[in-house]
Amino acid sequence: MNEPIIWITIFALTSLIINTIGIYAVYKKNNWNENTKKYFLCFAAGVLITTPLVIILPHSIEHSENSGLFSLFGFLFMFVISKILRTHFDNKEIAFGITAAIAMGIHSLIDGIIYSVTFKITLFAGIASGIGIVAHKFADGVLTYTFLIKGNIEKKKAFLYAFILAGVMTPLGAFITYPFVRNIDEKMLSLLSGFVSGVLLYTSASHLIPEARENEHKHSSIYFISGIIFALLMSIFHKH
Repeated sequence: MNEPIIWITIFALTSLIINTIGIYAVYKKNNWNENTKKYFLCFAAGVLITTPLVIILPHSIEHSENSGLFSLFGFLFMFVISKILRTHFDNKEIAFGITAAIAMGIHSLIDGIIYSVTFKITLFAGIASGIGIVAHKFADGVLTYTFLIKGNIEKKKAFLYAFILAGVMTPLGAFITYPFVRNIDEKMLSLLSGFVSGVLLYTSASHLIPEARENEHKHSSIYFISGIIFALLMSIFHKH
């Protein structure tokens, strides 16, 4: 089984399945309440502030000195998107939910591109990166669904949107870019990853952390720190 497309398909579909399980787990949670949602948002803040700073951006800068600039572009991109949504929607929570979900969608799309590019480099590089991506897909599904629910999206619609944004976007990114993967080198991937780091940093710094501080609860800090620890553990899988 040496064909990269076979391995890419296996990992892309595995990501989709794991992601869907995460979404379904919270969708079926009957005692899902406001406190639970707020704790997940605190956890998300920890994950999404650590992941770009510890995993994505440092690795990107190693391969392209312009990755920091593209990180800024990603940050500004989400700033503009957030402004547009706040203008379009009077409800602050809806704008929050959609902005955060869009960020997760972009993140998932780039995950799919990473599959195609890393398997082009070597089989080991692809498998190592694939394990790292699959490892956080359950959390991606949970977080994307949580963001949409926070944005007052009805449960069934939130499930569908989360499935598309956090689940389908990964295999979509992989399969769309595979035919053109010869034209995407590691430097280009680093620039795309830098862009994603800016997207995630904006989401955490501008939305999740203020939300967590505004709704301080007894165990909020524990959940925030747990998110940081989770992301640090995931960084182990990304080192290859």
